[in-house]
Amino acid sequence: MRVSTTRFDELLRQVCEYGGEGNHLLTVRLGRTAYDSALALQERLREARMAGRAPDTLLLLEHPAVYTLGRRADMADLGAAAGSGVTVRRVDRGGAVTFHGPGQLVGYPIVGLRDRQTEVRTYIWSLEEAIIRTVVGWGVRGERYAGAPGVWVGGRKLASVGIRVRSWVTTHGFALNVTTDLEYFAGIVPCGMAGVQMTSLARERVSVSIDDAGRALARELCAVLGYEGMSWLDGAAAGAEPRRRTGTVHLPAT
Repeated sequence: MRVSTTRFDELLRQVCEYGGEGNHLLTVRLGRTAYDSALALQERLREARMAGRAPDTLLLLEHPAVYTLGRRADMADLGAAAGSGVTVRRVDRGGAVTFHGPGQLVGYPIVGLRDRQTEVRTYIWSLEEAIIRTVVGWGVRGERYAGAPGVWVGGRKLASVGIRVRSWVTTHGFALNVTTDLEYFAGIVPCGMAGVQMTSLARERVSVSIDDAGRALARELCAVLGYEGMSWLDGAAAGAEPRRRTGTVHLPAT
C-alpha cells in the first residue's frame, strides 16, 4: 500500500527534512484522512524513522467511519456492525475491534522508543497519562483499569489505545472520543470486552474542538515522554502543500 499523492509525498519530504531543535517532537495536523492513506503514511514514516531519516512525529487526524480489528480481534466482535456498510479493516496493532470516525481525535505517534529509553508498557502508560492530563483540564477525571488499556470515566470508555512496535519504533496509537457518534459502537464488542459502554467529551458535557483537543493532548504527550518542546506542521488542507506553523513551543521542565 502506498500513498502517492502530491500532498502526502510533500508532507513526507518536509518531515524528513525537519531538523528540529534538539529534543523536540514534530506534530503534524492532517485533518480528515482516509484510514488506508493514514496507515500507508505511518508505514512510510516508520521506515524513515528506523533509517534515521525522520524525527519522532505525531500525526493528529480524524477518519471517515471505519471499524478496525487488531491482532486479538474476533470477527464475531463486529456483531451487527458487520452488515452496516461501514468499511472494515484488519490491522497489525494490538487490541481487538474499535471504531474510528468523525468527531474522534486520532493520534499516531511514530516514536523511537530506544532513543527515549522507554519500554513498551511505559509507553502505553504514557499515552494514557497524556490523555488523562488533557481531559482533567476540562473537569473530566480519567482513570485506568487493570488489564484494559485506554482511559475510562466512571466505568465508561473515553479513549482507546492500541499500538504496534517494530524495531523499537511505534505506529498506531490512541483515539479520543470528542464529539463521536457513539451509536457506531452499539453493534460491536468494543476492545473485545462485552458490556463496555463508550463515552465522549461531549457526553461528559465538555465542549471542545478537535483541533483544540489535539493541541492540548500533543503538549501533554510531549511533557510525559520528556521532550523539551514541539514544532508543528499543518498538512490538513486538501490539495495544498503542507506548511510549517511559525515558532516552536518550548515546554517547561517537569
